[in-house]
Amino acid sequence: MISSELTVLAGTAASLGLIHTLLGPDHYVPFIAMSRARRWSLPKTLVISFLCGLGHILSSVALGFLGIALGITLTRLEGIESWRGSLAAWLLIGFGLAYFVWGLHRAQKQKSHAHPHLHSESGEHHHAHTHQDEHFHLHRRGKGPSITPWVLFTIFVFGPCEPLIPLLMYPAAKHDLWGVGLVTLAFGLTTILTMLVLIALSAWGLSFLPLGRMERYAHALAGAMILISGLSVQLLGL
Repeated sequence: MISSELTVLAGTAASLGLIHTLLGPDHYVPFIAMSRARRWSLPKTLVISFLCGLGHILSSVALGFLGIALGITLTRLEGIESWRGSLAAWLLIGFGLAYFVWGLHRAQKQKSHAHPHLHSESGEHHHAHTHQDEHFHLHRRGKGPSITPWVLFTIFVFGPCEPLIPLLMYPAAKHDLWGVGLVTLAFGLTTILTMLVLIALSAWGLSFLPLGRMERYAHALAGAMILISGLSVQLLGL
């Protein structure tokens, strides 16, 4: 039977998981941006988001158990989590900036231009096209799988769940493994479900948004969104 203390603790964990996710744009903006730019299907977007969220939760749980086993104080654990948070934010900033620059370069390659063609019967005419469209589709099958999901997963593994560590310490101090599992489950489920709902609704809504001539800048826009979300986490502490 679950004690009243554990019930309150689990409820607190679930509430903090919800707030922690809603206030952290890094939990959903990168997936929304990548889904739109790379034209991922909704199931693929949600699977990638789920795995990244799971890695995000489990890395903090593993750190918490390691800290408990080694007798590391809560203050030191929170310091480690803070360092991990800063590292994850800088990784997100770096990824967003690199993707933004690559997206601009790709957009320039897609810029339509004309070449004159001479024909003996009809004379000269101009044919507009983009080299990127021709060559990108022609060689796409020969490329390996995209590394973008792995980059996001790596960043999320480094990303901390700061509110989770203090919550784990209370049942752990009482050697209550059931309590530790319940708190982790409440926080983890709420965090991941909130992520998935936000990402699903946003990705679905954006799929109906026509970019028109801005379509070739989709990757650059995605990089800018990720860069901004990383900067907001690092500079505003979100």
